[in-house]
Amino acid sequence: METFLSLLLLFLTAAVINNFVLINFVGICPFLGVSKKLSSAFGMGLAVTFVMTIAGFLSWTFTYYILRPDAPGTVWLFNAFGVEGVAPNLSILSYLVYIFVIAASVQFVEMYVKKFFPPLYKAFGVFLPLITTNCAILFACLEIMKRLQDPANLWGLTEAMVYSVGGGLGFTIAITIMAGIREELELNDIPKPFRGVGIALLTACILAMAFMGFSGVNAGLSKWLGL
Repeated sequence: METFLSLLLLFLTAAVINNFVLINFVGICPFLGVSKKLSSAFGMGLAVTFVMTIAGFLSWTFTYYILRPDAPGTVWLFNAFGVEGVAPNLSILSYLVYIFVIAASVQFVEMYVKKFFPPLYKAFGVFLPLITTNCAILFACLEIMKRLQDPANLWGLTEAMVYSVGGGLGFTIAITIMAGIREELELNDIPKPFRGVGIALLTACILAMAFMGFSGVNAGLSKWLGL
């Protein structure tokens, strides 16, 4: 039961309390660029969630078995080639590996959406391949790497997957709310200096302040749940 509550708290932390977009301010480009229409925003959120989940799984696997200090896969490889007594540490390659993992995941999603959802693919435009450079996904991978290098708070694959899914759904929540507000704003008489990007940025600021109201909730929930 305690494990389930811990995972639930981790999920809520990634999705709402420490929302990637509105609290950590990563993934801003697609957040502003694809939030003009509710349908395309929701589709982008699901695509990012899917890519983030795959990237989280692969990044944990590569980091745990190969990249982190004394990773079992790397130790076995060194021993197989007769190199013993060496503490392998390939964490310097983490960024390179994560970028390749994210790019491959995005390519898979792009081919799938193009084949089965052509209108959605057209609505995404250039922003679908730009998921490759979405720093929210790289942020999730780096957080997983950080937890794997902390022996006192070592994440297993379950925690990494819960965090990745929570972060992706948090992105979906943020971009969907933003799109709904921007669609309503189109029906209002916005002062000319604030039209376009101006009102979008102001709306994002107000949303960020609203989500900052959740700051500290994770500590309160941990105490209440006895974790």
